Parts: sequence; structure tokens; C-alpha cells
Amino acid sequence: MLRNAPKFYEIAKRIVEITEDCILVAHNAQFDYRILGTEFRRLGFDYERKSLCTVELSKDLIPGQASYSLGKLVRSLGIPVTDRHRASGDALATVKLFKLLLTKDTSKSIIQKSIRLNPKRQLEPRHLDIIAELPSITGVYYIHKSNGDIIYIGKSNNIKKRINQHFTGTNAKSKKIQAKVASVTYEATGSELVALLKESEEIKRIKPIYNRALRRSIFTHALYAFKDEHGYLNLKIDIADGRKKNITTFSNRQSGKSFITKAVEDFNLCQKLTGLYKTKTSCFSYEIKSCDGACIQKESPESYNKRVEALIEKNSYSNKNMVIVDRGREIDERSAILIENGVFKGIGFINLNYQITNLKVLESIITPMQNNRDTQHIIQNYIRRNKRLKIISID
Repeated sequence: MLRNAPKFYEIAKRIVEITEDCILVAHNAQFDYRILGTEFRRLGFDYERKSLCTVELSKDLIPGQASYSLGKLVRSLGIPVTDRHRASGDALATVKLFKLLLTKDTSKSIIQKSIRLNPKRQLEPRHLDIIAELPSITGVYYIHKSNGDIIYIGKSNNIKKRINQHFTGTNAKSKKIQAKVASVTYEATGSELVALLKESEEIKRIKPIYNRALRRSIFTHALYAFKDEHGYLNLKIDIADGRKKNITTFSNRQSGKSFITKAVEDFNLCQKLTGLYKTKTSCFSYEIKSCDGACIQKESPESYNKRVEALIEKNSYSNKNMVIVDRGREIDERSAILIENGVFKGIGFINLNYQITNLKVLESIITPMQNNRDTQHIIQNYIRRNKRLKIISID
């Protein structure tokens, strides 16, 4: 393999060019960087680059692994590797590991440090230059000022287009962002659901100065169930109350009303018992023979309640163990949103099906995230809107 390989001096210039203004990422970076430095010194060239070590990052972000050698670590994380112990195979494995580490770095310390280390990024660039480097993909974006601090976090199905809107906006917030922005970084998610969950969590944790409005809860109304004096399950859209257990939540009352209207049709429910038709007698649907008469106790509570319970079961993941599988960042990748016993645990990215069915591997890939009312709203709302979403039950 080495007989026909180029000599180092033949590729040295190209190495300098492709690593200029870059941070070298390697597994056991000290070793690789030392080799490069030695070879360049033999040519009389002083080669200096910043570096990041995926061994050190892995020990910090994925503690408790049996081994941190590249082969054993990626195998334990279910990261597919081809051409092991060859330059391309090991490099691709390191790339996939680094992507996982970036996802697990919820404090964004890796990205913020890299901006501080990169003097070129600290200069105030023209907005067009920033936009030119951004992709038209789904993900979360981070707007930084010159010292690396994050001043705004957002999500978009087209990051380039959304940043362009920030830079051409004329409202007060847009103008403040335009004045302070030094760089924009982003994290591809592939899935809009993953982007929504990451945006919500990171705004709450990092509290960027221009995200004040989004730190509050993102829903105002919720669906509640209660039994009336005749034993019928009633449904009601009401103002969200954290002290009461809800079935699902909505961004506004109109969204909730639209949901109930469709549910009445899909599950053959009574307009009166769902709050859509206020009357002391039968509902309008009974008059046109599309309601079985629960409103006037003609249908038994047991029969009617089964259909209400089916609606509740479909729209609530309470006490469920499941994985929501959605789009990944690349064609051969999928995103995984893990829910255990009705509690949202976190998100991860997978390449192989066994990574979903093997709970131990799945838990090591998953980036833990907070379970709160906002995440429940985001997940339930996304499931409602995406009927073909793949959901896998796990034991």
C-alpha cells in the first residue's frame, strides 16, 4: 500500500491549505498532531494548528465506557465502521463519533471555544458572507457575537433562508441581531421534531439575550377529560393548568377546537359531550342520525367511553415505552426520540435498525434532555400533524 504512496513533501503544501483556519479533530489528537509537526519540521516549516481530541471529549461526554479506543468505542455506540485501520475508514468513524459528541455537548462549549480560537471568525463579517456559508437544511442555528457567546437560537427547515430573514428584518430585535452578529453556527437535525425539541431546551438552558419571548411555555390550551354524573367521559378544551393532568396541549384555543371537531368525526363522538354544542337536550348530530345518543343517555356509557378512551390512547403517550423514528441528517441515517414510561428521555441518530431494538445501545447514543410540559406539547403536536410517522413500541 505504501510502495506507490506519495512522499510527505509532495502533499505537505496541500495539508497546509486544507487545514488553514481549521481545528484538527482526531482520536488521540496529540499523537496525530505530533506526527504532523515532526514531518513539517523536517521540511523546515513551523506547522501550528488548534486541535480537538475525541478521546478526551468522549471521556467527558460519554463517561463509563469500557474502552475509549476508536474501534471498541464506536462498536459500543453502534456506529457502523467500514475499512477499519485504514485512513478512510478510521477518519469516517471519527467523523461520526465527533457528530455524536457535538450532539451530546448540550452546553455548546466545543462550538463556542472554536469561535474564540478562530481569529478570522471574530472579525465582523458582512452578512452576505455569513449567509453564503450556510446550507438550506433543517436544523438549529446559533447566532454568536464576536467573543463566541450565543445571543439567539432558532430552528428552521431552511437555515439559509431564515438567517437571511434575520438580516433583512426591520423590527427592533432583527436590527439588534444585525448589529451584534459575528458568526452563525448550526446543527443539522434532518428532523423538524428534533430541531423543535433542541431549540426549546437550549433556549431555556442558555437563555440567549434575544430569545426572551420563547423562554415561556409554547402552549396556552389543553384537552381535559372528566366523567359526568351519568358516567360518560366528557372532553373539554380549557386554558392549560399545570396542576391538572391533560391529554394533549395546543398553541391556542382555535387549534384545540379544530382538533375536537375532527375527533368528533373520526371517533363518532357526541358534540354535546365534547363541548362543541351547548344544549340541555340532544346534540345536533343526533338529530341528523350521526350521534348514537350519548347526549340523552340513549347509548350506554360503557359503549361511548370506549371510543373516547381510544382517542385518549392515540393522543397521549402516558406510560408508554416507544421510539419515534424520523428523518436523519443524511440519507442512510434516522433520528430517534426515546420515551420511557411516558417520559421523554432524549434524542439520538442511528444508522442501523438494531440500534433501535437494543435499548442499551440506544440509551448510550441518546443525548439526555429535559422532560417538561413544552417537550410533551412539541411531541404530541408533531405526532398529530405527521400521520405517517414511524413509532416503535419497546419492551
